[in-house]
Amino acid sequence: MRQISVSGYVEKVSPGKIICVGRNYRKHIEEMKSVEAEEPVFFLKPPSSLICEGEDIVIPPQSRYVHHEVELAAVIGKSGKNIPAEDALGFIMGYAILLDITARDLQDIAKKTSSPWAVSKGFDTFAPVSAITQTVLVGDPQDLTIQLWVNDELRQSSNTSYMLHTVAALVSKASQIFTLEPGDIIATGTPEGVGQLVAGDQVRASISHLGTVKFAVR
Repeated sequence: MRQISVSGYVEKVSPGKIICVGRNYRKHIEEMKSVEAEEPVFFLKPPSSLICEGEDIVIPPQSRYVHHEVELAAVIGKSGKNIPAEDALGFIMGYAILLDITARDLQDIAKKTSSPWAVSKGFDTFAPVSAITQTVLVGDPQDLTIQLWVNDELRQSSNTSYMLHTVAALVSKASQIFTLEPGDIIATGTPEGVGQLVAGDQVRASISHLGTVKFAVR
């Protein structure tokens, strides 16, 4: 099972579930020509899609159009079910930068045929993640600058204050569906500016208080 480092700790975290959220920033919804959803749009990535800094994002032969999506990831610290929103942040042990790499051409086909997104989102290396930063060092998760560069070109730049569903709301809503367990990741959606990655690209992403993470594409 994949393990993620926690800043300042020897022990690592082993995520059991990667719970992702679509359509959580209005401008991203607009650029994708989609529509807002009243409830969070949840989907899953397999833990086998995780990679850590020093590993490469691999473009699969099945896709010709792979996109980057930078996201704030909340990492669960204790088990919970049907968690009230007002208590939800207390179940988070830390935050990380996560890239929701997406085979956009395959996702477009899935959307047209009302099929699941598992293939377009689930390839190996499609969930690059940073080390985890403890919650006490992060502060308000709804006031963080989130950015991504490709080959030093700024592609995505926003703030988590623009989320349609807050981190607390997402944890609460997710816990009504899944029992949340220590190590589970909730990726909270991407802002506008998503774009294509090709072999040879260098990707750099940052979120306030979480530092910067870098990945090569091949």
